[in-house]
Amino acid sequence: MAIRVEFFGIPRHRAGVPAIEVEAATLAEALREMRRQVPQLAEVCLVDGRLCGGYLASLNGRHFVSDPATPLADGDCLLVLSSDAGG
Repeated sequence: MAIRVEFFGIPRHRAGVPAIEVEAATLAEALREMRRQVPQLAEVCLVDGRLCGGYLASLNGRHFVSDPATPLADGDCLLVLSSDAGG
């Protein structure tokens, strides 16, 4: 399933790109692929296959997700941002 992973704020700066496309059926798979494609970001925001406490993932701009088993559907968009982005 094609998933778009967008980066905002500090994650965008560290990634060096605004977004990537991944094939993933779950949040865990998307984060694993993010680690592969953007290792310079993954080394600071991922621990044990999960986002560190200072980072968040929003699914389709509707709600925040953290459970690695969260299912993803074709065309979903994950927004990765630092938790201080909201002010």
